Amino acid sequence: FNFKIIYRRYAGLYFCICVDVTDNNLAYLEAIHNFVEVLNEYFHNVCELDLVFNFYKVYTVVDEMFLAGEIRETSQTKVLKQLLMLQSLE
Repeated sequence: FNFKIIYRRYAGLYFCICVDVTDNNLAYLEAIHNFVEVLNEYFHNVCELDLVFNFYKVYTVVDEMFLAGEIRETSQTKVLKQLLMLQSLE
């Protein structure tokens, strides 16, 4: 197999990413941390129920931060600004 799973636990929630075996673990651990911080800011202290009942918003966050499985955006400010703009369109 040419893939590995990188995961991190935050307050009982596990966040996992499947990546190529040659990819840098620390870069993806940082990406997971960044993703969780954006979720925390967006949902105001994210919990499991936020993820379950707002899965479409979580997918929007993923779309803003990752593109074709690669890290697209690392600036939390830019991601949150874009998310708030999209939310205003609803």
